[in-house]
Amino acid sequence: MNRSVCRVMVAVAGLGALGITAPLASAQTDAVKEKPRLYRYDSYWVFPRAHRGDVHKDNAAGNQKIVAPALAEGTLVGYGDAENLMHSAEGFTHANWWQANSWAGVMKVVEGFHKGGGSSSPLLDSATKHWDQVFVSRFYNWKAGSWKGAYRYTATYELKPGSDPNDAIQALSTFDVPLFEKLLADGTIVEYEIDRELIRKTDSPAKFVYLVVTPSLEGLDKLTAVVRAAVSENPLLGPAFASMTVNQTPQIDILQVNATYK
Repeated sequence: MNRSVCRVMVAVAGLGALGITAPLASAQTDAVKEKPRLYRYDSYWVFPRAHRGDVHKDNAAGNQKIVAPALAEGTLVGYGDAENLMHSAEGFTHANWWQANSWAGVMKVVEGFHKGGGSSSPLLDSATKHWDQVFVSRFYNWKAGSWKGAYRYTATYELKPGSDPNDAIQALSTFDVPLFEKLLADGTIVEYEIDRELIRKTDSPAKFVYLVVTPSLEGLDKLTAVVRAAVSENPLLGPAFASMTVNQTPQIDILQVNATYK
């Protein structure tokens, strides 16, 4: 499954790169308009196996006290929790996220967890690793509602030195956004984002991320079929995308998620 998702996301990314190297079809020549900034705060955890059964209970308690009320009052536009289905030696086992249209929105939730004692509990204290990341997107959309047991796929790419992630994402959006919008409209996916890291805590190269949430594993198969059909019609996609990135092998994460969007 890892290799399959990797090929899908490379292909989707390549579709956007076509906007740099060749004219697009007439229906796709208009620049995709940027939306107001969407901020996403991701909190990653590594729990010992003996404690992983308690994570769902802890998430439910935190949702009820902090994030669900924040969504209801308009501070947030979405939130969720996740279990990583593809473990690695250095990777995370679980994650939580929330998203808002402002810095204030995401940070109010962070403060809410700290003030309410939700950032410290026997379960969280048992974590062997923990870190946070903040992303920002101007190209995104979702369906309002809640999904349990859905799947979130992310593909993280590193840009070549000197590349501007904003310019790269703007170019990629020309083809990617219409493709994602079609998949959103027919229910294959329930959310997509093209993100960049807002805060870089290391000297690693600039990164951008494709994020897709699909309500079922069958959604991934349909996404794969749609992308393959488009790629077969555009042989220059791979070389075009390769000119922007360090390599065409992204970091892939496959998460089973509970997600809610307003």
